[in-house]
Amino acid sequence: MQSLRAALTGVLTALAIVLGATSPHAEGRLNVVASFSILADFVKNVGGDRVNVTSLVGPNGDVHVYTPAPRDAKTIADARLVIINGLGLEGWLPRLLQSSGSKAVVVTASNGVDPLKLGSETDPHAWQSVANAEIYVRNIRDALVEADGAGADYFGRNAERYLAELDALDREVRGDVDEIPLERRKVISTHGAFGYFAKAYGITFIAPSGVSTETEASARDVAAIIAQVKKDKIPAVFLESITDDRLMRRIAEETRARVGGTLFSDSLTDEKGPSPTYIALVRHNIKALTGALGR
Repeated sequence: MQSLRAALTGVLTALAIVLGATSPHAEGRLNVVASFSILADFVKNVGGDRVNVTSLVGPNGDVHVYTPAPRDAKTIADARLVIINGLGLEGWLPRLLQSSGSKAVVVTASNGVDPLKLGSETDPHAWQSVANAEIYVRNIRDALVEADGAGADYFGRNAERYLAELDALDREVRGDVDEIPLERRKVISTHGAFGYFAKAYGITFIAPSGVSTETEASARDVAAIIAQVKKDKIPAVFLESITDDRLMRRIAEETRARVGGTLFSDSLTDEKGPSPTYIALVRHNIKALTGALGR
């Protein structure tokens, strides 16, 4: 009996060693907090299984109007790195950092981006250009290497692979836009989040004045949109704030513009949605745009 117990103990010990060897970072992964879901996706692609990533604003969330919960302070307090967009996007974050007492390194992923203006303010939506997304990824790679030098080669390989995917995505978007006639490369969108996309790829986004992205469009708003579509001969309308099909049919009927559906700008969807990753988001948007403009 004692020999059987000894043998069993030896087997269990060996198994524990093997399991530990196959998952060396199960207990020692780098805790990283991203301010919103798109940044979290970048971190996952570079960090792989050497990081635990938490997104403060999760899928389908709105980073602009987010209100931190008490648990977020603990999440940040436990982090080694906090990845933010910067460019004025996370106005709620400084107070959260202070209240958490965190000693985490704060990394601004947009460092190096040439910022655009959104009205009188800096436009924070720089990731809408895939070339800018590559700047984000390089900054995240460098931050991970600084925090976990033992993983430098691993992070470098992951970043190289992902950057190659982003390069291919950028070429894909440019090729799709080239198929759209020049005179049709303009849309109405109520969310002023596509300035970087417009500059990078040559599609004009016109945001009608007086229409909020946070409220349902009024009859006056819709009348203003209809007038602008007719005046500027805009072939497609993407209105995130209109959820009533009757209003969308009215715009289409009165202007003969095509209702192009939903463009995703500030957030990924969950896994069951059409844009669970950054690459899926960009592909969804370009498919919607070419589908509405390319005829």
